[in-house]
Amino acid sequence: MSKLKALFLSLAVGVVSSTVALADTHDPLPSWQDGASKASIVAFVEGVTRSESPDFVPVPERVATFDNDGTLWAEQPMYFQLFFAIDRVSALAAEHPEWKTEEPFASLLAGDIEAVLAGGLESVLEIVMASHAGMTTDEFEAIVTQWLSTATHPVTERPYTDMVYQPMLELLRYLRANEFKTYIVSGGGIEFMRPWTEEVYGIPPEQVVGSSIKTQFEMENGKPVLRRLPEINFIDDKEGKPVGIHSHIGRRPIFAAGNSDGDLQMLQYTAAGDGPRLMLYVHHTDAKREWAYDRDSHIGKLDKGLDVAQEGAWTVVDMARDWRRVFPAAD
Repeated sequence: MSKLKALFLSLAVGVVSSTVALADTHDPLPSWQDGASKASIVAFVEGVTRSESPDFVPVPERVATFDNDGTLWAEQPMYFQLFFAIDRVSALAAEHPEWKTEEPFASLLAGDIEAVLAGGLESVLEIVMASHAGMTTDEFEAIVTQWLSTATHPVTERPYTDMVYQPMLELLRYLRANEFKTYIVSGGGIEFMRPWTEEVYGIPPEQVVGSSIKTQFEMENGKPVLRRLPEINFIDDKEGKPVGIHSHIGRRPIFAAGNSDGDLQMLQYTAAGDGPRLMLYVHHTDAKREWAYDRDSHIGKLDKGLDVAQEGAWTVVDMARDWRRVFPAAD
């Protein structure tokens, strides 16, 4: 072999070795602090994806489900979809003079949100029905898209789609890089989420499971449309989440993430399956960069779920301790 050829081969081997070394040191979760939470995620993913591992899981069974509010994006001081509903009621108020004296609309239009929330689920549903129904599905998608393009969070003044958690975006990408199929399973409205989840999370609309109102097929000016009706179809929360998973996905997840008692049944359903499982709770402990809340919160209450997670040795992510960064932009 000539000296020139030998030198070329030596350089080539060096380049390959350097590339392998870089690949081996690549951190797929750079916004996560090194610690027990990150280690549990990496160990689980490596265990279920290596063919020689006793915990290996075939690709079709690698299903991961994520709650949305409080798990993938923020949810304080109240659910973002409720901000949307309030803005819609304000925009429609001129067409409904009766709202000036009817509750919960009168309190809402007067800016007394506490009075509205004091009316409980019944008041919230009345507002949602008034603001989410009566239009076609295409019209509703356009309304949601327009609102998200201009609306900002009342505390941070960020666009709502900038209030997503950078560590969770990395986790979604990490799972998909290892041939997981990632789904949203949320108590939020399925048609409120579908217009933007693919762009923000990389999760297409067919992989979004959520609460829904009834729709019906109509012919409108010779064109087929789906009309949104002011009636609840399905509530994808608490006991509804496993039902939604069974109905929409048809496979039990091997990975599930949530942040509240509303997600407990989804995590329990995941844990009850055979083979390796990872159940993850995001615990909101960071009052400086986000909000700190759990057992007594009016939004995203994490009480029984926290106890069950500790008893079952589930992964509980301490936001203040485990995340280097919270939102995509600098905190």
